[in-house]
Amino acid sequence: MTERVTPLLRVNDLRVGFDLPEGRLVAVDGVSFQVRRGATVALVGESGSGKSVVSQAIMGLLPRPARVLGGSILFADPNKPGTITDIVRLAPDGRAMRELRGGRISIIFQEPMTSLSPLHTVGDQITEALRLHRSVSAAEARELTRDMLRLVGFPDPDRALRTYPFELSGGLRQRAMISMALVCRPALLIADEPTTALDVTIQAQILKLMRDLQSELHMAVLMITHDLGVVANMAEEVVVMYRGRVMESGDVEDIFRRPEHPYLRALMAAVPRFDMGPGERLRPLREIKAETGHLMAGAEDRRPAAPQDRPILSVQGVSKTYTIRKAGMFGKQARTMMALDDVSFEVRRGECLGLVGESGCGKTTLSKVIMRAIGPDAGRVSFADDDGEIDVLGLQGEALTAFRRKLQFVFQDPFGSLNPRMTVFDIIAEPLAIHGIGNEAWRREMVSELMKLVGLDARHLRRYPHSFSGGQRQRIGIARALALRPSMLICDEPVSALDVSIQAQVLNLLKDLKAQLGLTYLFISHNLAVVDYIADRIAVMCAGRLVELAPREELFRNPVHPYTRALLAAVPDPSLDHPLDFARIMDERASHPADWPAPFTIDESHSPTFVDLGGEHFVRADPHILTLRLAS
Repeated sequence: MTERVTPLLRVNDLRVGFDLPEGRLVAVDGVSFQVRRGATVALVGESGSGKSVVSQAIMGLLPRPARVLGGSILFADPNKPGTITDIVRLAPDGRAMRELRGGRISIIFQEPMTSLSPLHTVGDQITEALRLHRSVSAAEARELTRDMLRLVGFPDPDRALRTYPFELSGGLRQRAMISMALVCRPALLIADEPTTALDVTIQAQILKLMRDLQSELHMAVLMITHDLGVVANMAEEVVVMYRGRVMESGDVEDIFRRPEHPYLRALMAAVPRFDMGPGERLRPLREIKAETGHLMAGAEDRRPAAPQDRPILSVQGVSKTYTIRKAGMFGKQARTMMALDDVSFEVRRGECLGLVGESGCGKTTLSKVIMRAIGPDAGRVSFADDDGEIDVLGLQGEALTAFRRKLQFVFQDPFGSLNPRMTVFDIIAEPLAIHGIGNEAWRREMVSELMKLVGLDARHLRRYPHSFSGGQRQRIGIARALALRPSMLICDEPVSALDVSIQAQVLNLLKDLKAQLGLTYLFISHNLAVVDYIADRIAVMCAGRLVELAPREELFRNPVHPYTRALLAAVPDPSLDHPLDFARIMDERASHPADWPAPFTIDESHSPTFVDLGGEHFVRADPHILTLRLAS
């Protein structure tokens, strides 16, 4: 009886500190929770709340400056009935900890590309993990590895054994990580933000896979995440952390239906939802008040009262093909890949057009064509503001430089898009210096104003990017993009790397700037809830083609294309009333045009066109079959 009620893992009053030059920082302060056998517990909170430090302490992987100041981590291994191990008392590099780590407790990290060795095949890496913890021959290890790859859904396990990580998509890399973590059949799996970097359809597949494997292997899962949609669909119990302490904990029903702590309620109010009312705003934990001066000069003249019918950006018939050369036994072999296929759309002045689709669908390639970073094989791009219409693809020299002032870019990665060797002042002032705008005193005023505009302290202009958080860095990127007072911004996944509360800050800021400065946005994302919050119209892209385009309300109320429906079905809603239907989630064929049903099929014998359904709703389909289908 006692064995049945003993938790698999008990964290009691855990305290972890970092000894830094400026003094000791307590990152985890009195954290207590437990994980029952076979259960799923979600550890929730913003970046810096101490979630990952807790997982590192459990795995005995704390960084060098960190040390456990107090408390215990008790592990009751089902393979050793009656034995309870205090992980805190084990030497991190001792034999007992090494046997536990990977053998009985495994971890999946957030970024599979940095967690897998690029120099070894997937098969070798999983086999190595297996042979470290089990006495098996090389042939047995290879067979067990092949079985695990099949279990996690690799279409060709034999080929996967010989594949290197860089040859795999993000979803398959994450499956390889899961294989490595589970090949020794652990009692506890720690999943540290396992789906943050993945598209919604791939995320849904990975979540379904983890749930199925958990049931099959009878293991417990400690899921570390800031995505409340994932929590609502996966967890049985929830522990909410803030600044190293537990704010609230309980079963998932209590947490979502009866949240009590103000921090938890604030966290839930910051998440974009599909059922938000007209004009309802996200409520971030800390709001940014946009202040403007130089930027507002003349903004009244530029600002439309509502989105105008006249397009500011027009893309017509843009196609782009890449030739991939691969060395073979008989010399180089070449094959072509269609990145963009006859893409056409317009963005009206003053509106936000959302562009959604999975990784690899062509969204970023399209943005690079518009920005003139790459040239298309065919098509036309025109830009029209108060100075008249411009043929973007025909611009050269001074004319191209002048165009870049009108259209600016906000990048996805707030870490990689800022030069670590430049101060924040130099980063924001760089566009002004390149274009020769203003004297030194004017630029100083402008940069200071831009910092205030995005909610940052102008006193920090001499700091370097590494001293800012991810959300603050993204705001620096937005400030840089606004320095030239552009008419339009292309935002490429600007909030995908951010916590929900920081995401809410940035989304509200973009909305406010759009209204105050008369901006137009092309907002690229794979997060449909985010696009639903910020966009006026939404274009859905798959395999290099636009498949559906409609006003926001119409697209979510009446999705017609099977790919759009698959995307919507895969979005985890932060609500217990709208759970993911894991049985209905389509597999990876959802993004294969040849597998779409008629009249949407695209293959050598079927080339559907964009059909107008009325009310500005367009879908790519065979018009004759679609008319018959809609009539019936």
